[in-house]
Amino acid sequence: MIIAERKPVNEILDMVKDAKKILVLGCRGCVTVCSAGGEREVEILASLIRLGMKKQGKKIQVTEGTLVRQCDREYIDGIDQWKGKYDSIVSMACGVGVNFIANLRPTTIVYPAVNTSFFGGSAEQGVWTEQCAGCGDCVLHLTGGLCPISRCAKSLFNGPCGGSVDGRCEINPETECVWQLIHDRLGRINNQEAMNTIAPIRDWRTAGHGGPRKTLRDDLTL
Repeated sequence: MIIAERKPVNEILDMVKDAKKILVLGCRGCVTVCSAGGEREVEILASLIRLGMKKQGKKIQVTEGTLVRQCDREYIDGIDQWKGKYDSIVSMACGVGVNFIANLRPTTIVYPAVNTSFFGGSAEQGVWTEQCAGCGDCVLHLTGGLCPISRCAKSLFNGPCGGSVDGRCEINPETECVWQLIHDRLGRINNQEAMNTIAPIRDWRTAGHGGPRKTLRDDLTL
């Protein structure tokens, strides 16, 4: 899932300093799971904005709302239920949600309330770690299901750099060397020979270096 965290309140207050009416809009998708932009976080941020603007001697009307998702056209129309109650939207969704609102509501001012961090999963309560770089050409079948693109500090594609110590990354000793993890895992699943496979020079166009990516499924289009 996409992992995000709320921006500093002062940064958000500066964004909306000239607004008279705002809609703090949450999302029940990824940002709810990582406790960055769900209903609870909307309520907290709305209260902080009211208090912050009051301290500045400014009046502002704050409306709270949440959509099922902000990355889907059919759910964006749900914004219409708050029509007339805002002159700008403070989106607590990931950057995709902000883009979708901007795309579908050309005259609506929309501000990001969170910083979109990475694709990851829950390692433990309150801790999320990056697991995927979304590079568009998955090689996990060659690396025991562990991603060297996102989890290696150097994104090395053909084995370790040789600088790790006791299974720890030379750049950040608190980070496990993913190539050590890959080596150990391939051994446990009796696939050690995969380490001898030399991957060819990678075509990084699928990783977004050629501009915005698009996926088309003919079986789903109308």
